[in-house]
Amino acid sequence: MPRCAVLGDPIAHSLSPVLHRAGYAALGLDWTYDAHRVPAGGLAGFLEGLDAQWRGLSLTMPLKREAMALAASTTPRARLAGAANTLVHGSDGWHADNTDLPGAVAAIRERFDGAVTSAVVLGGGATATSTGLALVDLGAREVTIAVRSPERAEETRQAIAAHPSTPVVRVEPLGEGREWDVDVLVSTIPAAAQAPGLVARTLNAPVVFEVLYDPWPTPLAAAVGDRVLVGGLDLLVHQAAIQFELFTGRPAPLAQMRVAGERALADRAGT
Repeated sequence: MPRCAVLGDPIAHSLSPVLHRAGYAALGLDWTYDAHRVPAGGLAGFLEGLDAQWRGLSLTMPLKREAMALAASTTPRARLAGAANTLVHGSDGWHADNTDLPGAVAAIRERFDGAVTSAVVLGGGATATSTGLALVDLGAREVTIAVRSPERAEETRQAIAAHPSTPVVRVEPLGEGREWDVDVLVSTIPAAAQAPGLVARTLNAPVVFEVLYDPWPTPLAAAVGDRVLVGGLDLLVHQAAIQFELFTGRPAPLAQMRVAGERALADRAGT
């Protein structure tokens, strides 16, 4: 029986098992997909214990950058992001990819078909890097990274600036400051960090991309009103669909995977 899983720490909240299992059920595949808590520094040991039954792994924090040094090969988009959220098992080892990047592009375009020339990304981790690169793929020429500690976002700044289209990438403090007047605002920060003053600075952005899906809605998502909102479930479903195809070699049943995710979130919320 082919096996797949999602790894990270924490991991109990992950909807990835729900989505992938729904895909298997829709296509009649007798595959398993589970969640395993793997802390930072533990990925190499986990991989050593896997046999040929294992076909693919989804990775979340804090393993996305750690995976790059353990892979037999890496895709250009994973190298550009400096992080992998996907490992695919081949005859010569594990191969690293990043489906967050194309997943973010698909999630935005599903909700918004307008021009993207400027953007702000809140947060400076691996997901901020992938979504920032996705925005540049969509046409952004200027990207601002807003973080609590600007010196810690240099790796993310360099990765986005290395995109072949050579965007201008700036880093600024996340604290009090100007209102952001950009085409798309992306948030990768925890809901607890979304204070009223910060939310007020996002109100000029016509498109808000909140990468979280639990808890929902976050303060940023709740303040969107009639503007365009791209949610964390949108990103999760699209990147998971690409993973599903990499793992199984079959087209992903996107609609069934999305419905399963929506039902799971509704159950968590008790609605």
